Formats: sequence, structure tokens, C-alpha cells
Amino acid sequence: MRTLILGMGNPIVSDDSVGIRVAERLEERLRGREDITVIFTSTSGLTLLDLISGYDRVVVVDSIQTQGGKPGTIYRLSPDSFDQARHAATLHGVGLLGALALGESLKLDMPGEVVLFAIEAEDVVNFGEQCTPEVEAAIPLAEDMVWREAVGDPAAGPS
Repeated sequence: MRTLILGMGNPIVSDDSVGIRVAERLEERLRGREDITVIFTSTSGLTLLDLISGYDRVVVVDSIQTQGGKPGTIYRLSPDSFDQARHAATLHGVGLLGALALGESLKLDMPGEVVLFAIEAEDVVNFGEQCTPEVEAAIPLAEDMVWREAVGDPAAGPS
């Protein structure tokens, strides 16, 4: 099974960078695995089709802001849950759901499984090279959660 871990966000906007930061950490841990690819991107909308087509499974890591959410909280969501988010690092323009639907209608080789790990963000508007403290503290846990999802072995841990 070919798996893509897709870290999304803007690397220079405080908590919006969290998906990219988690993906960067995973890229090192998964080096040498031919069945798992790690990509981090600031792109959005229809550009996502080029990134996700051809994979059996896609694990997206991104920031999210929900009504009353506590910064640093990590959510595991399916595509059916995406519309509950007020902002999932915008799930970018056309949106991941829209890109998936378009890819299927165009009969592209779309993933059969898509999972989103969304980290509740505090600041997605200010330029900054660091995440806020609560979001920064969630990065190692998010990394482990995505690792277990991608590797498919709940007992598998850090290398």
C-alpha cells in the first residue's frame, strides 16, 4: 500500500506551519521506506490533485481552528468531518474535499483512504518562525500519532 503523508501550511505563519513541522520530523524517521512518501506543501486547491493522485492512502497534517478549541488539541478526522472545521489551514482554497471529489469525477487514481490530523491553532495570521507554546508542545504527539497511522502498527514507535 502506497501512503502519502502530506504536511500542509505556511512555514512563515506561526501555528499555520504545524503541519509542515510535523511532516519534516516524520520525513527523517521514515527515510528509506519505499511504501511511505512525505511531502510538505503550501499549495492548495486543485494543485493537491497532482500531489495525492496515485496513492492508496493519504494522511494530511494541518492546522485547524474550531469554535472554542484549545490550542494544541489534536483531532483525527475523516473527509466527512472536514466541514465541521471553521479553518483547517483553509484546507486551502477549493479545499481538500473539493479536490478529492473533482479527482474522482475525472476518474483520476485517487486514494481510497484519507485521514486528517488537525492540530488546533492559536495564531494563523501573524508571521513567525515558531509555533505558539501549546501548539509547539503538541508536535511530538502529533508526530507519533501520524507515525502509527502511516506505519499501520499501533505498537510501532520511534526508531
